[in-house]
Amino acid sequence: MDTRRGHMHYEFLIPARGLIGLRSKLMTATRGEAVMYHNYSGYEAYKGDITQRKAGVLVSMGGGLATNYSINGLKDRGDFFVANGDDIYEGMVVGEHCKERDIVVNVTRPKALTNFRVSAADATISIAPPRQFTLEEALEYLNDDELLEITPTHLRLRKRLLKMNERKKAGREEAELVEG
Repeated sequence: MDTRRGHMHYEFLIPARGLIGLRSKLMTATRGEAVMYHNYSGYEAYKGDITQRKAGVLVSMGGGLATNYSINGLKDRGDFFVANGDDIYEGMVVGEHCKERDIVVNVTRPKALTNFRVSAADATISIAPPRQFTLEEALEYLNDDELLEITPTHLRLRKRLLKMNERKKAGREEAELVEG
C-alpha cells in the first residue's frame, strides 16, 4: 500500500475465486472512484475458504404472485429481491434476512377482502424497490446450499432443496454427521 500522485495504490495476491464480487464491493465502497485490474501470478496451494455472506435469507414457503400487502408486512424482516406481481415458487430466495439465519416467509398472502374499507390505507403503503443483482453479484451472493437460475429475463436465487421439510431433514442429517 502506498500513495501515488495523490491516490492510494494497493497490491494484493488473491485467488481467482476471490475476485468474484470484489469489483462491485470495491466500487460501492469507493463510490465509483476505484480503478481495478488484475494479472495472473501463478498457481499456488489451496489457502482455505473465502468468507461468504453473514446474513440469512428469506425463503418463500409457497407459490403464487408476490403482493405488496405481504411484502409490506414483512419489510422489518429484511430486504427483498422481488416486487409486487413477481411469480414466486416454494424454495425461492425472495430476500435477505436482517439476522444470520434463514427464515421461511409467505410473500404471496393477499389482503383479506372485507366490506369495511379505509380509503387512504392502500395508498399509503410504500415499499422499497427490490434489490437487483448482476450475474457476478448473484454468483458472489450464493451460499453452498443455494443455486442461481438464469433465464433470458430473470436471475433467481433458490435453495438447492426446494421443499422446507427436505431442507430440515438434510440439516438434521448434517448435524448427526458432525456429532458422530
